[in-house]
Amino acid sequence: MSSQFNFETPEERIRNLKNSIQEKLKFVIGKEPALATEHDWLNAISFSVRDLMVERWLRSTRAHFSQSGRRVSYLSMEFLIGRTLSNSLLNLGIYDDLAQALDSMGFNLEQLINEEDDPGLGNGGLGRLAACFLDSLATLGLPARGYGIRYDYGMFKQNIVDGQQAESPDNWLEYGNAWEFPRHNVRYKVFFGGRVQTEGKTSHWVETEEILACAYDQIIPGYDTDATNTLRLWSARASNEINLGKFNQGDYFAAVEDKNNSENVSRVLYPNDSTSSGRELRLSQEYFLVSATLQDILHSHWLAYETYDNLAEKVAIHLNDTHPVLAIPELMRLLIDNHNFKWEDAWEMTIRIFSYTNHTLMSEALETWPVDMMGKILPRHLQIIFEINEYFLKVVKEHYPDDPGLLSRVSLIDESNGRRIRMAWLAVIGGHKVNGVSALHSDLMVKSLFADFAKIFPHHFCNKTNGVTPRRWIGLANRPLSELLDKTIDKTWRTDLSKLSYLNEAIDFPAFIDQIKQAKLQNKKKLAEYVAENLNVILNPNALFDVQIKRIHEYKRQLLNLLQVITRYNRILQSPDADWVPKAVIFAGKAASSYVNAKLIIHLINDVAKVINNDARIKNKLKVVFIPNYSVSLAQMIIPAADLSEQISLAGTEASGTSNMKFAMNGALTIGTLDGANVEMKEHVGDDNIFIFGNTTEQVETLRAHGYDPRKIYEEDAELNQVLNQIATGVFNPEDPHRYGALFDSLVNFGDYYQLLADYRSYVDMHDEVDKLYRKPNLWARKAALNIANMGYFSSDRTIQEYAEEIWEIKPTKL
Repeated sequence: MSSQFNFETPEERIRNLKNSIQEKLKFVIGKEPALATEHDWLNAISFSVRDLMVERWLRSTRAHFSQSGRRVSYLSMEFLIGRTLSNSLLNLGIYDDLAQALDSMGFNLEQLINEEDDPGLGNGGLGRLAACFLDSLATLGLPARGYGIRYDYGMFKQNIVDGQQAESPDNWLEYGNAWEFPRHNVRYKVFFGGRVQTEGKTSHWVETEEILACAYDQIIPGYDTDATNTLRLWSARASNEINLGKFNQGDYFAAVEDKNNSENVSRVLYPNDSTSSGRELRLSQEYFLVSATLQDILHSHWLAYETYDNLAEKVAIHLNDTHPVLAIPELMRLLIDNHNFKWEDAWEMTIRIFSYTNHTLMSEALETWPVDMMGKILPRHLQIIFEINEYFLKVVKEHYPDDPGLLSRVSLIDESNGRRIRMAWLAVIGGHKVNGVSALHSDLMVKSLFADFAKIFPHHFCNKTNGVTPRRWIGLANRPLSELLDKTIDKTWRTDLSKLSYLNEAIDFPAFIDQIKQAKLQNKKKLAEYVAENLNVILNPNALFDVQIKRIHEYKRQLLNLLQVITRYNRILQSPDADWVPKAVIFAGKAASSYVNAKLIIHLINDVAKVINNDARIKNKLKVVFIPNYSVSLAQMIIPAADLSEQISLAGTEASGTSNMKFAMNGALTIGTLDGANVEMKEHVGDDNIFIFGNTTEQVETLRAHGYDPRKIYEEDAELNQVLNQIATGVFNPEDPHRYGALFDSLVNFGDYYQLLADYRSYVDMHDEVDKLYRKPNLWARKAALNIANMGYFSSDRTIQEYAEEIWEIKPTKL
């Protein structure tokens, strides 16, 4: 924001905003007001607001380079940043000014905000975490740049057709993106295929195909500060746009075939990996990101210092999960092949530069690539990976000669699994720090997945418990609560979330508890209106809103939630006139396009919802809703409305979770297992203010080790038996009674891998405790307020400060 803007009166700001919007509509959009669509007006507003950020953005960028400090580059395949306009208005402090300006022009700001498409740059918690981190890096004034891919289409747009997930293109760029700056002069060649030609100790990567990576920059503003960072996204372009010879011969499709193939690399987030070509495209995407990024980092560094000898002192690169781990051999390739570094010197520099966040301990989710596929697409990198492995194993053998199995366990090449490259192993070996994302996850990480590496590199591993940005997830998402916090504390909680603890002084004031209840009711009414308008289901805002919104996956156990819902339905049918707590059970989330069981679970949720919502016998005491096309914007509406937050993954499977934090900050009570960050949340909010059920991580492993018999539980628990038989025999889908036979078998006959039946009774009983508490609205609101008051630790500002000090060694830029 310019200093001139800071000195304007509110009236002058409103007048200048109106003038700027009208000028943008005329001179940038090229439309008369009478002919402009809502998207035209939205773009005009976005360009006007963007202008207010550009001056400080350029000033911040100059300061980053002029002060010659260390800077971090954050590499992630996902940045789920959400709508930009509303977040920019909040960070600039002009939300209300723009609302007034638009009101005087005959527009409603909230309505226009809803016209903005969510950027299709991510899908789940990985991308939402990366977006929170960018916000905190800017707000804390830390020198950083995010790097990702500018996907033409998001994962997919999810519709529900006949109860099933239907996928259509997520064309988020349909109306353009007013927030990005195309950098036509920033482009790098990214090579694929070919072969390696070796001459003595020198290797040459030859006969390659090339794609151009073109940069698009987006401003990441800090909150209430001039500090501003950049998110740089890469778009793939063909090095040869068209084969003119083929075109002139009339072979028009062949003329642009190479162009289309090249641009497929940045076409879609998460191409279907059930085919070999889909997996090859994913590998190509990952390399495309890291190659363009590292070339950009080296180019910027050379402009500043005209040497690479100080690269490790000035550059920190962080790998968000294993997707960008190819950056390690790519930096080695660039330093050795292009800049004449000796192998050992390049390796030492590489280790000092890289750090890595592990996001999962589940073997099926850990990325590995077939040696043959790597050799076909990236032969030079395969060679470097083998060299790294040979170098590392030689050192291990020297220091640990008495453990003959150690070499095969820590080798980058998994010979027992069809010769695959272990990318997580490469991330550990090729960097100086590895962090988990919750205390439990980090502990399990060094005791299980990386136990051998923890022995070899005892100082490599650390914990950085995740956090979320309070600006978007309270300030923007929950305006009723934000106003109450402003009045009870002051506005500075947005940059110092520990100040939420001040609420503890007001917890016993009846007036404050009433205000907490009123804020929640406002949010519930807003969500109920959305559900009524879009899904034609009527929800009672006074009902308990029980919410599970996250990626649909068997380990997240949406199916366990559904078993409990059907149990409740059966109980209501048995005693329809009992004093039931009215409940609305709300699901949302996407299933990966190739994940058959996850799609089946969505279908079952909708079949159950159809039966329950249309059963007059239960007198609206239970409703079930699946809200399609889950997104950041939907989360911003659903989370503030939740009374109960479902965090029910099997203990030991969820690394951290961040939706659990967002719910609690917004006054929802958590029902969950002792998994991920739930463990630390319980410590902060207090045992009496969270509903914990189910087996612990140790008990889960004991069951696995000594034999787990889900059929015995099924046969001995009458309620569970009834529920599973209803699912298996088509009670909720009489038109196709065998539809869910596979789900039944997976639970009862094929081992119930995620132990839903083992936790079922504990879970159902805990829901009874939830009902008891909800019947006491003031006590419930008090516990909700205690959750809000004690969630200050879970700010992403705290997380990023720890990264900055303990991993990246970066300091704030002086502006």
